[in-house]
Amino acid sequence: MFIQFLIFSLLFTPFTIISTIAHDTDDFVRTLDRKMLGLDEKKEKFIHFRFYWHDAMSGRNPSSVEVVPPPLKNSTTRFGLVNMLDNPLTLGPQLNSKLVGQAQGFYASTSQSEFVLLMAMNLVITEGKYNGSTITILGRNPIYYEEREMPVIGGSGLFRFARGYAKLRTYWFSPSTRDAIVEYNVFVLHYY
Repeated sequence: MFIQFLIFSLLFTPFTIISTIAHDTDDFVRTLDRKMLGLDEKKEKFIHFRFYWHDAMSGRNPSSVEVVPPPLKNSTTRFGLVNMLDNPLTLGPQLNSKLVGQAQGFYASTSQSEFVLLMAMNLVITEGKYNGSTITILGRNPIYYEEREMPVIGGSGLFRFARGYAKLRTYWFSPSTRDAIVEYNVFVLHYY
């Protein structure tokens, strides 16, 4: 009797586990009604932000700090470098022009043959009706190109379900300090 129970258990227990797992996985996703999130009545709006991103690695209070140095000291592209940033976003290219937000995130050098950064950051808007909302950017930034483009992959607050892109153009760069000012033109589709 014990042998029969053991054989039965060994043969049918895996099916029970598989069927339980398969049943459980169906419960983690469901279709939602757009009205539930208030999206049915809302319309999409297409907006454009223009500001300057200040990446200061020098001085007593840098806004960008190296957290992982490049492992290969002879790498011309600084491959493997990781920097965390909390950069001011201003209306004009001068650091003392009106502050409209902060860029918070990181960038990493990801190419062994050219200087390319992987950038992931939230653009935290601190002025006007978008105060407290964020735009999230994630993408490839070949910094020596005259103009670059990175995708807007989402946001928070008034930018929930946002999508779009950012065009970047270096306004100023210091090779000795590696400080930079970059003009950002951000085009965003979002609900209102």
